[in-house]
Amino acid sequence: MAKLIDGKLISAQVKDECRERVAKEGLDVTLAVIQVGNDPASTVYVGNKKKACEYIGIHSLSYELPEETTEEELLALVEKLNQDDSVHGILVQLPLPSHIDEDKVIQKISPMKDVDGFHPQSVGALSIGEPGFVSCTPAGVIQLLKRSGVKIDGSECVIVGRSNIVGKPMAMLMLRENATVTVCHSHTKDLKEVTKRADILIVAVGRPRFITREYVKEGAVVIDVGIHRNEDNKLCGDVDFADVEPVASAITPVPGGVGPMTIAMLMNNCVEAKGIQNA
Repeated sequence: MAKLIDGKLISAQVKDECRERVAKEGLDVTLAVIQVGNDPASTVYVGNKKKACEYIGIHSLSYELPEETTEEELLALVEKLNQDDSVHGILVQLPLPSHIDEDKVIQKISPMKDVDGFHPQSVGALSIGEPGFVSCTPAGVIQLLKRSGVKIDGSECVIVGRSNIVGKPMAMLMLRENATVTVCHSHTKDLKEVTKRADILIVAVGRPRFITREYVKEGAVVIDVGIHRNEDNKLCGDVDFADVEPVASAITPVPGGVGPMTIAMLMNNCVEAKGIQNA
């Protein structure tokens, strides 16, 4: 029976630490959140981010822009927030409408305020071990592992998925923690053979219940980054939980695993941003 890695519990610990730091140091922190259009999932995420800000004691500014907002208008708003010293973090909720170039918008955000950790400068800093903001989901996975007592140093880690938001930064973070890292993707041959080597298997492939027990070594720690709705409209991940849980030593559920950590680490980045900008 696998140990359940409880993301709700661990995210609450991270948020409480942020809250204590804000209160103790009297930090006045502001996060600006921009949403273009009214994608239902984005609206839920934005609402959760506002609630987290309120809990921790930081201000949130909300910019809810219509779907037809032009790229120029959005870039102008980002630039205005870059110049505003009272704003410490800027977050543009993705996905953006198809007429707006996401890369251009991400690159417009000042690296000093890039609390999502998506700016090329933030990614570059991570790759060479310099200080900078780390993408929230991979940073959250590291906290889940460490706070659950999972030994990363010297372990064999396999990551399924190579996205800029999860797979690649995840690999760099695991390297930083002295794991031996393999990144798999759609062109990987004999995927099952590769994933079965993993002491820690991190799955961010974007396909519901893709990973079954045939992919998992007995006793592996399995981290499921995916989130989908199944045919019964219930949430599920990239891992077939019922099939994999009996062979894993520890596993994250969906929901309640990685998801809550993303917002907790965003809050952590916001608090860190204040310190960086005051340095």
